[in-house]
Amino acid sequence: MNLNELENNWIKGFEKPVIIAGPCSAESESQMLETAKRLKESDADVSVFRAGIWKPRTKPNGFEGVGVIGLNWLKKVKEEYGFKTATEVANAHHVFAALEADVDVLWIGARSTVNPFTVQEIAQALRGIDKPVLVKNPVNPDLALWIGALERLLGQDVKNLGVIHRGFSTYQKTKYRNIPNWQIALDFKHQFPNIPMFIDPSHICGNRTGLAGVTQEAFNVGYEGAIIESHCNPDEAWSDASQQITPEVLVDMINSIQIRKSDISGYEDEMGKHRTLISDLDFQLIELLSQRMKISEKIGTLKKENNIAIFQPERWRIIADYAAQKANESGMSHEFIEKVFKAIHEESIEVQNKIMINK
Repeated sequence: MNLNELENNWIKGFEKPVIIAGPCSAESESQMLETAKRLKESDADVSVFRAGIWKPRTKPNGFEGVGVIGLNWLKKVKEEYGFKTATEVANAHHVFAALEADVDVLWIGARSTVNPFTVQEIAQALRGIDKPVLVKNPVNPDLALWIGALERLLGQDVKNLGVIHRGFSTYQKTKYRNIPNWQIALDFKHQFPNIPMFIDPSHICGNRTGLAGVTQEAFNVGYEGAIIESHCNPDEAWSDASQQITPEVLVDMINSIQIRKSDISGYEDEMGKHRTLISDLDFQLIELLSQRMKISEKIGTLKKENNIAIFQPERWRIIADYAAQKANESGMSHEFIEKVFKAIHEESIEVQNKIMINK
C-alpha cells in the first residue's frame, strides 16, 4: 500500500471543518479544565481538545512541559466535557504514555519530522494503531522529508494519517513567525488529496492578530481543519503567550471564517473561459522567459570570453529597483514581483554558470 491508496475515513467522524483547540501547554489541572469548560460553553464547534504535555524548547532551562501528570488532566477533560483529546509525541516513551492515557489523536512536531531516526522510532512505537496521527511539516521547507515521515508511519501499518501545515523557519524578518510557503503545502495536497490537511495559524503567525486571515486562506484552498492554540488566560501562559487566544475569541474567529465549496457545478462555462485565458497568458510567459534566457546565454558567453564575473551587483540593483517601480505602478504586490525577479535572476546565473564551466 502507498499513501495515495489510503482512504482516511477517520475524519468522517468529525464535524467539518475539524477544529482542534486548547492551550499550547498543559500547566495545571485547573487551567486545563477551565479552558475546556469555556470552549464547551462557547459553542465553538471544537472537536478535539489539544494540549502540549512535553514541550521541545530551542534552548535549555525553559519550560519543557509538565510531563506525564498532564495526561491525567487530558483524561479529566475528556470525562467531564466529552472532547476527544490530542497531544504531541516526540519519542517512543511519549507514545506509550499517551496511548496508555487513551489520547485520541497524536501529532508529530516539526522538530521531529525533520529527523528520520526520530520519526522511525515513533512509527515503530505506534505500529498498527488505528488512532489518527498527524504530521507537522518539517522546520525547513523540504517536501520529501514531510512525505517520508508519512511513509515511515504507513510502513508500520499506521493508516489514519493527516498533516499539519505550520509554516517554515526563515532567517528573514517577516510578519510571520514561520512563513507559510503555501506552495509546498499545496504541492503536498496536490500529490495526496486523500490525506486531510490542517492549518496551524498559531505557529505560522506567532501572534494573535493574523490568525483569522491565515485560517481563511487555508480554507479558501480546501484544508479540512485547523489546530489553534486557546488558553483561559493567554497573557499568563507559560509558553507562546502571544499567539494564544481565549475560547470566546476563538468562537468569534471560527464564526467569521467562510468555508468554500469545491464543486464548480453551474459555473463550468464561465470558469472555462477564464481558465483558457490564463492558459494562453501562461504560454506567453513561458515563451518570453525562454527568450530572456537565450539573451542571458549571450551575455554569459561575453562574460566568459572577457573573464568577467557573472554576478554584477549594480546591475541586479537596477533590475530590482525597476521591478519594484513597475510593481507599484501596476498595483501588484511588491513581495510577489520581488520573488519572481529573484527566481529569474537565479536561473540566469545558473545559465551563465553552465557556460563558464563548459570549455
